[in-house]
Parts: sequence; C-alpha cells; structure tokens
Amino acid sequence: MAANFPQCLFLLIFAAFCSYLVRFSSCQPSGYSQAVATFYENPTSPGSGGACGLENDVASAPYNAMITAGNQALFKQGSGCGACYQVLCTQDQNPHCSGNPITVTLTDECPGACNNDPVHFDISGIAFEKLAKTGEASQLYNAGRISNFLPKVDKGSNPNFFAVTSEAVDGDGDLSLVEIQTSSSSWVPMQRMIGATWSVGIQPDTQKPPFSLRLTSETKQSVTAPNVIPDGWQPRSIYKSNVNFPNNL
Repeated sequence: MAANFPQCLFLLIFAAFCSYLVRFSSCQPSGYSQAVATFYENPTSPGSGGACGLENDVASAPYNAMITAGNQALFKQGSGCGACYQVLCTQDQNPHCSGNPITVTLTDECPGACNNDPVHFDISGIAFEKLAKTGEASQLYNAGRISNFLPKVDKGSNPNFFAVTSEAVDGDGDLSLVEIQTSSSSWVPMQRMIGATWSVGIQPDTQKPPFSLRLTSETKQSVTAPNVIPDGWQPRSIYKSNVNFPNNL
C-alpha cells in the first residue's frame, strides 16, 4: 500500500482516463477532469506495485517507475490495477508546473486519507518530477498543497434549498462560518448541516445564481470565491474555485 509521508506534495491536477491496459503507451485519453495528487515517500522513489501484486517490478520496464497508487475511486478494490492515466498540472496552479502531461499506470492502493478526496493519485517520486519544468522539480516538491478549494453541491439541494461541502480546504481545515451571496443579495450566513456541509434556504424568485461563497476559518481568516456556483448548477456537482487558505503543512 502507498504511504503518505509528511513531505508529500498536494497538487490539483488534471487526469485523462485511458483504457484498462498495462502498457500505458497504449492509452488513448478521452478528456480531462480534476484530481488531487501526492508523491510517494521521496523524490527518488520508484513507487510500489504491492497492492496489485507487482511488488518491485514497477521500477523496471515496461513501467520504469512511471506509476501511481490511487484511492478507491481509482483502485476499485483491485479491479483498477493496470489502468493508465495522463496527468498534468498547469502554471495557473503553480509556476513550476510544466503543463505537459505524463502517463502513469495504476499499480498500488493509496488508502486512508487519500479517500478524503474524490479522486486522489499518489504518484511515484520519479514520475512526479516530470510534472515540473526542467530544473524546477525541487520547487514543485516543496510547494505544499497548491489546489484551490472545491465546492460540492449536496445531493439534497433544490431551487428552494442549497447545501454545499467545501472540499480540499487548506489552512487548519476547520470552518467556523460559510456565507453565500446571490446575484441580488448581500452576504447570508449558512447553517452547519452536518460535518463540513452547510445549508441555507433560497428564494428562487429573488435569489438567483451565480452564487458566491465566503469561507471563514476557526482562526478567523476568510477567503471569497466570487460566482463559484454557476447558473444551472446541479446537485452532486463539484465546481472549481480560484482561492484557498494559506497552506500550513
């Protein structure tokens, strides 16, 4: 199983799903979506094939350490072994990202905290280096969490009731207040519904999207995501903000 060590780098990446083939060179990407990534143990680690039965074979051909572990969304109780993905990070996320995709094969499971994210890759240190610009890998390794928070609309939301969970929140991760602003209203405090999910009643005739969100941490820091929930939002959808709290890792 892949292990998350304190020096792991959290990164919002894009991942293109490829066909279930062991030879990752055969992958045919079908589109990009958001994910979070860490790297294995240290920058020179080739990763592991333990949970997929490959053991240390991943260090040599045909894998050559271009491998990743995945949370259950990817590992799928073992049926995800051998799937390949193209991943990249862009310079709007971190100036040291090359923006060029790499191809990795899933050969291990990333358990525990990796399952706190909807999709989480734990990439070998060797493969992770290739996400960076030439000569700038160390800066990318040391960047800490560079993703912005992701608001997920709760499945019970409807035109009269709006609930949202803020995922991938940096800083201390604890929120003391979430506020919403509609296109025609001032800031309205939301109520904590359960855990990290906050809710509010909506008057659909007067409080129309897009919605802005303002998060306040336990330490009274605030970040604002303007118009982050678009017109036409859907329950269970995850939207991308352009802000986050300072990383405390």
